[in-house]
Amino acid sequence: MNRQLLFLASFLLPGLVAIASGQIVVGEAAPEFELSDQDGQLHSLEDYRDQWVVLYFYPKDETPGCTTEACEFRDNIFAFRKINAQIIGVSLDDVESHQKFAENHGLPFPLLADAEGKAADAYGVKTKMFGMTVAKRQTFLVAPDGTIAKHYEKVNPAEHSVQVLADLKDLGATEN
Repeated sequence: MNRQLLFLASFLLPGLVAIASGQIVVGEAAPEFELSDQDGQLHSLEDYRDQWVVLYFYPKDETPGCTTEACEFRDNIFAFRKINAQIIGVSLDDVESHQKFAENHGLPFPLLADAEGKAADAYGVKTKMFGMTVAKRQTFLVAPDGTIAKHYEKVNPAEHSVQVLADLKDLGATEN
């Protein structure tokens, strides 16, 4: 009996620890949000039901790593569109900051302003960095049914876009 309990606990415990610590669990429903983009338009996760969503959180507009990551997604935008995947960037910067960032780099996807940090909290990515509250650089792939299909806790900004494209195809995203 003890061996069976130990076996069962080895499967359940990691999920329970993740839930207790506020971490996102692959296979569960993605937390909903409603945030304004760089043009002041509201977006919610429900708006993108029936398509893949690349929800990437990043620390700060116009910083080197964040700019590299955003431009890599921009440079691969047509490949993402071919497989019906919507890219959405989120940081704790405001709408005005996002507007300048998007204009400066020709970013053709929504950058959502999570100034109050509610979405960052819901996804477990809010942190302190250099004395500022920011979002950790993490990405979530949200499946067309609204569940979390993959969570990237470690992201290399220069390679991430290509990695996400490959993973989306492995997860079953197909060309339109």
